Amino acid sequence: MGRVWKFGDDVDTDVIIQGKYLVINDPKELAKHVFENIRPDFPKNVKNGDFIVAGENFGCGSSREHAPLALKATGIEAIIAKSYARIFFRNSINIGLNVIECKEVDRIEDGDELEVDYKKGVIFNKKKDEKYTFRPLPDFLRMIVEKGGLINFAREIYERSRFE
Repeated sequence: MGRVWKFGDDVDTDVIIQGKYLVINDPKELAKHVFENIRPDFPKNVKNGDFIVAGENFGCGSSREHAPLALKATGIEAIIAKSYARIFFRNSINIGLNVIECKEVDRIEDGDELEVDYKKGVIFNKKKDEKYTFRPLPDFLRMIVEKGGLINFAREIYERSRFE
């Protein structure tokens, strides 16, 4: 269960992590600067298991991988949005960050507490005693996320195949 951090539409990768930080390669260091211009309290107060909830087109802008890397390093459980910029969505899957497309995010408010059943496609809002549905990721993509990203997933397949 985690707390909701609510954002609106068109959250740009430059807003997630400013361009001046792209010289940093350490995800934990990047995490200290997430949303610093629009929500400066976020890096200090986000907790492992929290959720980002947003509207349409989350992750638009540049295709930089720093944005999902920085978000994952904050410890968030998932991003729940109405829609995503496609490259941001794929970059998130590739690094093992849970991304959910849910059209009912307008019913979720900042500070709500959520639990997610990724296989059944259900979000439980504990604060409001409500349920919202979403289409779960296909099994293949969910396995990539569960393994912590594409590299870990490929490494496991390679290791398994060596001993067959």
